Amino acid sequence: QVQLVESGGGSVQSGGSLRLSCDVQTFGWTSYCMGWYRQTPGNEREGVAIIDNDGGTRYADSVKGRFTISQDNSKSTLYLQMNNLKPEDTAMYYCAAGPRLLMHLSDGVPSHHGMEYWGNGTLVTISS
Repeated sequence: QVQLVESGGGSVQSGGSLRLSCDVQTFGWTSYCMGWYRQTPGNEREGVAIIDNDGGTRYADSVKGRFTISQDNSKSTLYLQMNNLKPEDTAMYYCAAGPRLLMHLSDGVPSHHGMEYWGNGTLVTISS
């Protein structure tokens, strides 16, 4: 069982920065790929960034160059550094864990359908 707890969301102005954290409470979390997804009301959850246990990363085109995903194995924590935030980044952000196989089945950030474990989300609001 994998338990994920997000934090770090908030409200900032356009151009600002936030760092999201995901506390991973499980044994052997490095056997999963870990990702950040976001969702707005009425829309499907979309992949933002993902990291494999070998350190390989992928990003959605909309966040490339602005967001950075990283993990601290010693702290069992996943991060998403978000810079130059835009109003269209406003969403509920979720941390997720899934089988590493997903990284081989997709060229980009894997669909949320394949991820197995989810946190409850943290809200990010960007004002213009």
